[in-house]
Amino acid sequence: MAITRINSFVRRYMAIIEMVGVLMRIFSFSLVSWLGPASPFMFVWMFNTADAIMLSWCSILKKDKAYTMLNVFWIMVGVIGILRAGDFIH
Repeated sequence: MAITRINSFVRRYMAIIEMVGVLMRIFSFSLVSWLGPASPFMFVWMFNTADAIMLSWCSILKKDKAYTMLNVFWIMVGVIGILRAGDFIH
């Protein structure tokens, strides 16, 4: 199955995927800190949501409940941020 192959890939490269996810999160929040209201919010929220998905997948495979909860929360925040940045909700 495809999910089994994806899980296998994630397990094999987990340390790299986690590091990339953390660097993505640092970058997205740094961008907002530096640019303030001039930030490209849609990009930031999409980028932040992508890293949350990566980090959630890793934490689920590691069975780390706290890390999973934190990153799934960030996925939800990211979806709301994307909807607000796209003017789908106010």
